Amino acid sequence: MTIIDTLKAEHKKVLGMMEELDATTDKAVKTREKLRADICFDLEGHAKGEEAVVYPAYKLRGDHDDLKSHAEAEVEHKAVEETVLPRVKNLDVATRDFAGAAKVLKEFVDHHAKEEEKTIFPSMKKLFTKEELTQMDADYLNWKKANGY
Repeated sequence: MTIIDTLKAEHKKVLGMMEELDATTDKAVKTREKLRADICFDLEGHAKGEEAVVYPAYKLRGDHDDLKSHAEAEVEHKAVEETVLPRVKNLDVATRDFAGAAKVLKEFVDHHAKEEEKTIFPSMKKLFTKEELTQMDADYLNWKKANGY
């Protein structure tokens, strides 16, 4: 398995949980709380793992367009990490404000995942050998485990 396979699977998992969350009502407090906790945990581990393992390697090998994609991905991570995620974490799950913030989070994550899968992942396949992508996957998973994700 390569890092690309792992990251795509994580995108799919988180977006699936976000679809579940989006389908809940304001009365589904326990379900929303559980989904929020799982989504936040998975998103944080994914983003921090990418920033620690994947993005630095990509940045070292990328050309001008790759570096532009890298910069965009990092800004998207920061926008979610510093603005949207704290709002989702701190709102009462039984409110429409929470539902709205969760929808915005889903839109950000969906956009980011599509951009990575359309631009960064194909480029990574050209920049790295399959063995390097497999090693990057192991490094990423080890980083996540070492950091409690």
